[in-house]
Amino acid sequence: MTTDTVTDVFEEHRPVLTGVAYRMLGRIADAEDVVQEAWLRWSSAVREDVREPRAFLVRIVTRLAIDRLRQLRTRREAYVGPWLPEPFVTDFGPAVPDTAEQALLADSVSVAVLVVLESLSPLERAVFVLREAFGFPYGEIATALDRTEAAVRQLAGRARRHVEERKPRYDVDPVHRRDLTERFLAAAAGGDIEELLALLAPDVRLVGDSGGKSKAPLRILESADKVGRFLHAVAHEPIPDLEVRSLELNGGPALLVLIDGKPDSVMQVDVRGGLIQCVYIVRNPDKLTSFVGA
Repeated sequence: MTTDTVTDVFEEHRPVLTGVAYRMLGRIADAEDVVQEAWLRWSSAVREDVREPRAFLVRIVTRLAIDRLRQLRTRREAYVGPWLPEPFVTDFGPAVPDTAEQALLADSVSVAVLVVLESLSPLERAVFVLREAFGFPYGEIATALDRTEAAVRQLAGRARRHVEERKPRYDVDPVHRRDLTERFLAAAAGGDIEELLALLAPDVRLVGDSGGKSKAPLRILESADKVGRFLHAVAHEPIPDLEVRSLELNGGPALLVLIDGKPDSVMQVDVRGGLIQCVYIVRNPDKLTSFVGA
């Protein structure tokens, strides 16, 4: 296999490798580090030992991600305030032409699901990601994790039950979510507290991730009154040169807020029954670096 072929094969599988690593780790920089390490191992591998490049690469990325996740767990225990995954631009486009497959991938990368995945063990998370998000056969997952197929099936069942029990039920219609997101922004920016409250479910939650590096609630806010008044107060703070852009993040519509041309925050909402059930706000500057220069 020539150098060009080695590179071409790796680039062909890069989207899947990045997708696996991000769903495992919840942070783009960590996912990219894992994929880069996989490239180094792939480029130096003995070609005669690699019968299935895709399986070989996924095995490397999965094992590296498990090791990295175990290291990150200690750091996340000391994280200041609520933790949310780093916003991830999703544009499946022609690479995933099947709408059902797009919906599956979008759900597996949603903020709500990634937060739940944080409560799984690294092995359970790996099995869930490989099986539920990418549809890998149990036998292939068993080889990747150096486990028996029976053990992998047991891990998969346990992980699936855990996620199903804890994953909130939200509407996934992107048009409906986008409409509510735009109305939500207009109500907040216009200072219409009554309209804002009318869009919020009575038990709505607001989760703000600042990592202690920006201004944001250090606890999850619950109830329409608390969330509405917090957002109303924030919207009335004088902010010069503010710009808001719409984009797709983690499989759904989101808002990127820039101040003086620099990323300040990302906001996304989850919807059910025509009302906003959860508001996510990421303000940790370390999680907004991919939007610098956007």
